[in-house]
Amino acid sequence: MTLPFFTPSDDPGPDFVGLLRTLKRQPDLGDAALDPAQITHATTVVAIRIDDGVVMAGDRRATSGHLISHRNIEKVFPADGLSGVAIAGAAGPAMEMVRLFQLQLEHYEKVEGNPLSLEGKANQLSQMVRNNLPAAMQGLGVVPLFAGYDVQEEKGRLFQYDITGGRYEERNYGASGSGSLHAGTVIKLRHNGNLKQSEAIDLAIESLFHAADEDSATGGPDPVRGIYPVVAAITKDGFARVPDAEIATRTGAILDNLIGGA
Repeated sequence: MTLPFFTPSDDPGPDFVGLLRTLKRQPDLGDAALDPAQITHATTVVAIRIDDGVVMAGDRRATSGHLISHRNIEKVFPADGLSGVAIAGAAGPAMEMVRLFQLQLEHYEKVEGNPLSLEGKANQLSQMVRNNLPAAMQGLGVVPLFAGYDVQEEKGRLFQYDITGGRYEERNYGASGSGSLHAGTVIKLRHNGNLKQSEAIDLAIESLFHAADEDSATGGPDPVRGIYPVVAAITKDGFARVPDAEIATRTGAILDNLIGGA
């Protein structure tokens, strides 16, 4: 394979998306109208800041119109070793955006010799969401959450986006997707500004449970199939997904408490 050669004026540098654009390898969605009922949508994701990082979580349901298209979709992914991204919106473009984002961060680090700052990562994702705007106008909107451990400020930080790529840093928590209003309300009422990781994991699970109780596009825990929310913690030690068995145990305890308090 022949490596591409760029002149100084058109060298994309550490911009991986710019490299794809220069090589004309970006996907072309065309101008065709899309049937919303045929588009798979991921739904509710949350991020909660804790005393030493951030906890991210997402339910497992994806819908196409009024149908459940997937029961165990993944919505929380590592962006790199110290950050993660959670997706809500059109599932196909969202997953493609996550893969491009992961490659962008890796490409930058290899070209520059140093990882991008957390602020820079948030800005890169903002640009990707903005570039997706034409597709969003066709019903393929992607509205992610981004969070990570900022090694310069030595704390967790989290960011929300709007469909135009607007980037907004949140102080304590963020939520996106169709059940975000309900999940965010639960977190708002319980967040005391200084949560431990274990407390935030339980709060994330409970917020998604209440979101699923009100929003048909959000999936609740499914003990019959062994399907529970995906939860990950990001601290100075890196991105770590909480084992499914632990989430199942925590979910059972939360449900027992809710039944007892009913």
